Amino acid sequence: MARLKFLCDADRCIECNACVTACKNEHEVPWGINRRRVVTINDGKPGERSVSMACMHCTDAPCAAVCPVSCFYTTVDAVVLHSKDLCIGCGYCFYACPFGAPQYPKVGNFGSRGKMDKCTYCAGGPEADFSTVEYEKYGRNRLAEGKLPLCAEMCSTKSLLAGDGDIIASIYKERVMKRGYGSGAWGWKTAYKETVAI
Repeated sequence: MARLKFLCDADRCIECNACVTACKNEHEVPWGINRRRVVTINDGKPGERSVSMACMHCTDAPCAAVCPVSCFYTTVDAVVLHSKDLCIGCGYCFYACPFGAPQYPKVGNFGSRGKMDKCTYCAGGPEADFSTVEYEKYGRNRLAEGKLPLCAEMCSTKSLLAGDGDIIASIYKERVMKRGYGSGAWGWKTAYKETVAI
């Protein structure tokens, strides 16, 4: 089975926020919740980079590991989803996630912030496919329609890729090879300082 993944090519992202808008409109995401956001590093300075961020549907998801009610589950396509019926709004997943994917509709203490919401990879939730209940809780189930997440489809520069992890990796590898800067694509000099030769 394919492992569905996201990858954002920071060299192509132009910070247009089309992915953010597409997600909010497609799923009628409530005000204050952003299932996807664009993060810009070194804004306005040389070396500025933007990256579209959402749930990365981790293989060993830390959000699922810390959830006291086990509301997270992984589909056969390796998409990490959750049940809003089981969620108690404790916030453990928010603190465990390195990408800041879990969002809450309200600010408050334990249990008072509402049910957690996050990127569903346009795969809906545990309810029956195409049901009204599924749409109201999780948004449109584009995966069941045979489509990719709308955020990736709307990306005008194709910096945001979605689909089978192996295919995405090969596309990105081809891009990096054409650019000709080897391991610099992954920020080697940033992580290991300028003193390390590439």
